[in-house]
Amino acid sequence: MAEDGALITRSVTVGGKNKSELLDELHANQVELNEAARTLFADVRFTASAETNSLETVECSVAELGFINGGLIEAITSKAITRGLMPCSLEVGPYMRLQYLDQAEGAIDQPKTQHCAPPGSITIVSPPLDFSDETPKGFYLRRIDGVLWLRGYTAGLDHRWSADDRLLFAKAQ
Repeated sequence: MAEDGALITRSVTVGGKNKSELLDELHANQVELNEAARTLFADVRFTASAETNSLETVECSVAELGFINGGLIEAITSKAITRGLMPCSLEVGPYMRLQYLDQAEGAIDQPKTQHCAPPGSITIVSPPLDFSDETPKGFYLRRIDGVLWLRGYTAGLDHRWSADDRLLFAKAQ
């Protein structure tokens, strides 16, 4: 992991396992999943690559992309692309969770959140499987009371991401 200001870069190896093997490895590493994450895994449109490849990721806040008052995901993603960052494939979420095991606690003395990213979470920016309200849009990583989570989330295109929300993109290759 390398830090460039508040930008954090990490290498992640993705692929080589099917979804069942990924779920087994998450379970073996005591990673919890919420219902939305299980729904994403069960969706046939979420595919796992048989080939292994390594990619560089960049974690940044919405404000670090120039949105000091927050912004909509389309505008945030467009700005990220101009900076050489791309949305990740959906399968980056489980692999990042398995390879980033020392995530800091995020919920200590923080109130519960609803309709916004929880404190300390990292949302993996990826294209949604579809735009229906029922389908989770992607994964985010969180540590709560020492427990690592891979969680799915729902957010429409009209959801305003907070300036402090942490997002993960892939570096363009």
